[in-house]
Amino acid sequence: MPKPSHAESAATASTVLPPAAAVLFVTGRLAATAMRSAASEAANKYGFTQTVLVTPITVAALITPKWLTRHFEIPAAITHVVLPGYCVGAVDLPIDEAIPEKTWRMRLAEMAGLAPEQILCGPKDCRDLDTWLGGKIRDIDLSEHRIEIIAEINHAPRWSLDEITRVADSLRSEGADRIDVGCDPARRCGAIGDYVAALVQNGHRVSIDTFDSWEAETAIRAGASLVLSVNSSNRQVAVDWGCEVVAIPDTPDDLNSLDETIEFLRCNGVPCRLDPILEPIGSGFGASLLRYAETRRRYPEHAMMMGIGNLTELTDVDSAGVNFLLLGLCEEFGVGSVLTTQVINWARSSIRECDIARRLVHHSIREGVPPKRLSDQLVMLRDPKLRPYSDEALATLAAEIRDNNYRILVQNGEIHLISAGVHLRGDEPFTMMSDLLAMPQSDNVDVSHAFYLGFELAKAKIAAQLGKQYEQDQTLRWGHLTSEEKRHRIPRTSRHRRAN
Repeated sequence: MPKPSHAESAATASTVLPPAAAVLFVTGRLAATAMRSAASEAANKYGFTQTVLVTPITVAALITPKWLTRHFEIPAAITHVVLPGYCVGAVDLPIDEAIPEKTWRMRLAEMAGLAPEQILCGPKDCRDLDTWLGGKIRDIDLSEHRIEIIAEINHAPRWSLDEITRVADSLRSEGADRIDVGCDPARRCGAIGDYVAALVQNGHRVSIDTFDSWEAETAIRAGASLVLSVNSSNRQVAVDWGCEVVAIPDTPDDLNSLDETIEFLRCNGVPCRLDPILEPIGSGFGASLLRYAETRRRYPEHAMMMGIGNLTELTDVDSAGVNFLLLGLCEEFGVGSVLTTQVINWARSSIRECDIARRLVHHSIREGVPPKRLSDQLVMLRDPKLRPYSDEALATLAAEIRDNNYRILVQNGEIHLISAGVHLRGDEPFTMMSDLLAMPQSDNVDVSHAFYLGFELAKAKIAAQLGKQYEQDQTLRWGHLTSEEKRHRIPRTSRHRRAN
């Protein structure tokens, strides 16, 4: 069988348009240059032919299906029409409410001599055209996972009962499956049973993290179902607990002691999961990973646990990537549970990160695909992809704008501020605002407008520094930490009243 050409291979990748399509892309004047560039690149990549219809309107976002019917010029042999993404919804509204089955999509299709399904609504931004055509993050079912997340509340006895239950509820909402009550090794907690009982009553599965046998027994009576941890120092008392335990070596590098504890627990009918102990970088991290692999080799069917907080809490690095890699190792090694905490500020979202990561790695390993373009929730510092304008598109935009509204764009780490007769560029918002206020056009900038420009320029600077995508009036994307901006409008004082 002959090997397909690059164009043929690429063309089959589009999930929206067939390779032989003849496509008409509809846009406005300001986006014409960018649309032509994006359409040409997409046609070469996916194997269709393309034509761009530049309608007599400045901004493509203002195009409506009704308005378009008065400016719809259809070249011959067109098989598909792609409207701006802002037409989504409107294109399927009825032309006349009395005849709901007759929609604007149908009217446009009739004018073009096409079927209604050949009238498509593309992306809102033409720079997203490739993503829309098939390079987009796929709709993947990430509901399944195999790894249990145990969230530790450190030094739990130092908290009140109300605080403990509040924190535990929050951890559960972030993805924790079990709450681990971390005891204070310096002093016994006489109220440990009250803490565990309160959590169990609130619907939590609970583990107790202690080597104190009295604390363990009390917690078990109150409803704890797992004890961390057991080795040669306390394994004999574990026989009477009637509870699952975590078996660990006497010292991290002594797997033989772990073998002895496992055998003792097996002979006495004590269920256990194995934790060879993950050590921090600088204290044998690599060797500890090898011990997990060796423990899995020795006990191919045994339940295992990994305490990943030893790495996230003790490493000066944002926790998301560390958590993802460790969850990937756990999925490959068959480690069914992870213990983590959120004490240090850079790991404050570890539970949520682990919940996202366990779903991604499970899908990746089950399907045999890299964990790429499955979800962008853990891409927080930068963005998955930037959508730059060409220099030509920027120059055209600056030359054609005739109104006094300000457009802010980021290109190659530089901020552009564009309006009628204005094109400032730089990387320092204070300097750019100073330059703007020194221009005659500054009469159009009142206090509220200056505040708005300062706010948007600051966002643009952050985006330029980090390599993020900046879109004016839109929140910067921070993965699962994204918090949508509330749009506020400050009452503006007219220039005439301000002059008086």
